[in-house]
Amino acid sequence: MCPTEKERKTRMEEKMFCYQCEQTAGCSGCKGNRGVCGKQDTTAKLQDELTGALIGLAQAVGEDKAEPVTDRLMMEGLFATLTNVNFDDESLKKQIEAVHQETAKYVPGCTACQEPCGRTADYPMEKLWQDQEDIRSLKSLLLFGLRGTAAYAYHAMVLGYTHDEVNAFFYKGMAAIGQDRAMEDLLPLVMEEGAVNFKCMELLDKANTETYGIPAPAKVEMKVEKGPFIVISGHDLRDLKLLLAQTEGKGINIYTHGEMLPAHAYPELRKYAHLKGNFGTAWQNQQKEFAGLPAPILFTTNCIMPPKDSYRDRVFTTGVVSYPGMTHVGEDRDFSAVIEKAIELKGYSEDRTFSGINGGSTLTTGFGHNTILSAADQVVEAVKAGQISHFFLVGGCDGARTGRNYYTEFVQKAPKDSIILTLACGKYRFNDLDLGETGGLPRLMDMGQCNDAFGAVKVASALAEAFHCGVNELPLTLVLSWYEQKAVSILLTLLHLGIKNIYLGPTLPAFVSKNVLNYLVDNFQISPVSTPDEDLKKILG
Repeated sequence: MCPTEKERKTRMEEKMFCYQCEQTAGCSGCKGNRGVCGKQDTTAKLQDELTGALIGLAQAVGEDKAEPVTDRLMMEGLFATLTNVNFDDESLKKQIEAVHQETAKYVPGCTACQEPCGRTADYPMEKLWQDQEDIRSLKSLLLFGLRGTAAYAYHAMVLGYTHDEVNAFFYKGMAAIGQDRAMEDLLPLVMEEGAVNFKCMELLDKANTETYGIPAPAKVEMKVEKGPFIVISGHDLRDLKLLLAQTEGKGINIYTHGEMLPAHAYPELRKYAHLKGNFGTAWQNQQKEFAGLPAPILFTTNCIMPPKDSYRDRVFTTGVVSYPGMTHVGEDRDFSAVIEKAIELKGYSEDRTFSGINGGSTLTTGFGHNTILSAADQVVEAVKAGQISHFFLVGGCDGARTGRNYYTEFVQKAPKDSIILTLACGKYRFNDLDLGETGGLPRLMDMGQCNDAFGAVKVASALAEAFHCGVNELPLTLVLSWYEQKAVSILLTLLHLGIKNIYLGPTLPAFVSKNVLNYLVDNFQISPVSTPDEDLKKILG
């Protein structure tokens, strides 16, 4: 039902409205001066303005093929509105102006029109937030999915890889958000977003492997050697490569953080001897782990949190990431300031060994789809011999909300003859555990970043082919955690592929209405997580 006049007035009085991440206030939406992620209400409003401007740009482009510069603006704009990416109002204002200028190139007469029709104007996002709840829910699913896909497309684009169909859908999807659409029109678009995201993830997989080589298993120590060092966080492998090249031979070691951990698996990156190991755990622990760190931190993508005073003078950003008061490295990717800061801070005076959340100090990554599929015969035989009982894909976005220890306990309680596949930063809940082997294979296999979700789908498809069955008939269960919008796009891809019985947590998205949730449950049997014991009993029978 439509909101009442009282509800509309309440909305109008809210400082902000944002419900796109898992940690949104009260599981319903951040509405005050500051969001749970730390962004100010002014920033939230500017992100809405940017989104509305991008919808206007999409309407202006219409059915035409956009120019590469337009595609980049669309990707960067959508990426900048992801959670924990851009907190800088001035940066957002510049993006809005750039989008307006680009829109004017496609519809030059509209800016001077005396009788504007509104079709290419900025879309007022409050109209969406105040819409009938099922329409709002489906449009939100589409919008947040597009934001996630834009992040993947951006990473491929900076490596020189693009996909015309993916780029075209940004305009189709964004235009639809600004139009009056019925549920029956929006549902196919939401599913199409999942299909397009699959093509985008496949493109990114190709971009990464052709640029940096095929990932191979690598053990990564959580040890920091004495002397100057730099911590690099995020997902952008290109930024890491450029940083490694610029620091080579300068006596500065490089340590990955968060989603940059899988970089150690790529031959073209790990050939650098000063790429030493991994510092810290998942993104939500950075404020504690970076406190007083005697080294600069370079954020290449999300997830940046508002820096504490104890380390804010050593935070650098690049790409779409921006935070007020932090030094931003521009398009030239000249990391001289980061290097100078590392030399100035000198690092630790002696070697230090850190640990994950469970006390382990060695991590393993690099089990991409090429590695796993190279052992396909061994996997099949181990299943047939009863040495592997089940496969669990336990991964996704981590976060700080209470209850995420569920994923640690789930992995610990999973049968000793099961295989745990994982990816994204959710793995930090358990990736320092020694789970041993079964069937001659390691029980824990880290497949990489959330950017590498294509690999998980490819492995599942190959296993289904090997056992002459559908993916849903495999002894495979997906247990996913979500936080931000890339997780939304991956979920939509899984739904597009017809994958059912997904366990999702720690809470269900606030932007999914009751009717939309019922549709997902009825058609795909999505289940909210409960307790590890109850869910394992349900899964295994």
